[in-house]
Amino acid sequence: MNISRNINLIKDPDELLENILSIALEQLSAERGFILLEDKDEPQELAPKAARNIDSVNIADQAQISHSTIEKVKSTRQPILSFDTLSDEHFDATRSIMMHRIRSIACAPLVHKDEVLGVIYIDSQNEKARFTRQSLAFLQAFANQAAIALQNARLMARLQEENSLLKEEFHRLYAFKEIIGKSKAMDRVFQMMGKVLNNDATVLITGPTGTGKELIARAIHFNGLRKDKPFVPVNCGAIPENLIESELFGHKKGAFTGAVQDKKGLIEMAHGGTLFLDEIGELPLNTQVKLLRFLQDGQLTPVGDVRSRQIDARIIAATNRDLLKAIDDGVFREDLYYRINVIHIPAPPLSERRKDIPLLAKHFSKKAAKRFNQKPPGLTTAAVDALMQYAWPGNVRELENTIERAVVMDSDGVIDVDDLALPQARSNGGIAAGMTLEAISKELLTKTLKAVDGNKTRAAEMMGVSLRWIHYKLKEWNISE
Repeated sequence: MNISRNINLIKDPDELLENILSIALEQLSAERGFILLEDKDEPQELAPKAARNIDSVNIADQAQISHSTIEKVKSTRQPILSFDTLSDEHFDATRSIMMHRIRSIACAPLVHKDEVLGVIYIDSQNEKARFTRQSLAFLQAFANQAAIALQNARLMARLQEENSLLKEEFHRLYAFKEIIGKSKAMDRVFQMMGKVLNNDATVLITGPTGTGKELIARAIHFNGLRKDKPFVPVNCGAIPENLIESELFGHKKGAFTGAVQDKKGLIEMAHGGTLFLDEIGELPLNTQVKLLRFLQDGQLTPVGDVRSRQIDARIIAATNRDLLKAIDDGVFREDLYYRINVIHIPAPPLSERRKDIPLLAKHFSKKAAKRFNQKPPGLTTAAVDALMQYAWPGNVRELENTIERAVVMDSDGVIDVDDLALPQARSNGGIAAGMTLEAISKELLTKTLKAVDGNKTRAAEMMGVSLRWIHYKLKEWNISE
């Protein structure tokens, strides 16, 4: 009873197999043994999963084990037990038995709901092995319990794996409510975010100004394991160079002129939580060296102090700079780059997620209306089309400001093109003076298709041309779909 309860408490399949084998060997005073389970790739074959005093090579080599015994147990689904193989007629011609001087053998099938999961095999060269007729009954009962425990452990492992995947999918779909987006570009961002929530991997978020890098960092923190601990944002470009080290690492009283008392640094303030280093590309080189040391061992030394202290803070960094170019220019350390770039999340510019523009516009309209205690105005189709076609060099931040301004200026409950006050000079994108009509048409078609995620019908509607024209030009200009 205790044996059954003990093995059923083990939820890890590999650990369970080791325990099953240990119990069988101990109960029968045997020296060697192994467990073979059905191979996933070849269901009719049995593969070694646990062994004692037999290396994996010898298990796989059927000349080293009693192949006939195992096959018989598998086919009949009945256990076999031999008290003395040297006098047992069933083993007279078994070469492996003679070679290894095996005196006693026990082999039982692991059967669950009429399915053979595998076999457990043990043997002994010792004449004192406790192989008796009662051993056969024990082995049969134990194998049945072991099969149930194994199947339960497998089910539990599968459920845990599915649960982990469901959690990741849940976070991707629901947890990031503060981030609006259903485009393919944002779907990739959500997937990456979901994978880093429940670990402490260092994350680097890159992307142009206004793409919501801090929003991504906050979402990772407040939906992750450290959500109840501090989130400390630092704009590395906004702190004067002569103060940045003191701000990050803290200082001791008297460390420099003006240090009238001890000061805790921002890194230490993030202990237990997350430190968000925005615009990390602006850090001075000498501060980069000190940050690298902290990332390597979690220890920091305040300015003017001789004692280091251990700090547990997750690092999420962000930049709109090309750090690889900064490395080539000698203004950013290559070793620091690889230390912070463990997980890379690119925040896409609005031009790569135009499908999200109507969603974002509606969201910002409601947000602004609530702030100014107004009823959210609607947007005309022409206004939405204008938003979709505008270049948005300031990305999501510029879109939010545009919608907020339109809500403030709205007088009839509807936002139209004129209410948006979009700079016309910027809306031309890549069109320049002197371009041919064909070049302009090609540029417009390419950008429109990108804006609607390749939906040719929608592109035709927006451009005022036929779907047939779209297909013809894609082929003529060799534009990949």
